[in-house]
Amino acid sequence: MDDLFRFLASMNGRITRAVAGVVLIIIGLLALGGTAGIIVAIIGLVPLLAGLLDFCVFAPLFGHAFQGQALRDELKK
Repeated sequence: MDDLFRFLASMNGRITRAVAGVVLIIIGLLALGGTAGIIVAIIGLVPLLAGLLDFCVFAPLFGHAFQGQALRDELKK
């Protein structure tokens, strides 16, 4: 599990989360439309902001740090 969080905290992981967020927003607004599309677009904001602002939403659920730099430091040990 640490390997997953190590990836998510890396630059590639941040870019992946941001791209996934943008894709969800586009799918929600352009492909789905309506209320369901808006909900999917709002959900897409979470990974987008997580990648841009360098935090990991799920890490605290597994006893790791929320902030990206703290998570990277923690996983180096």
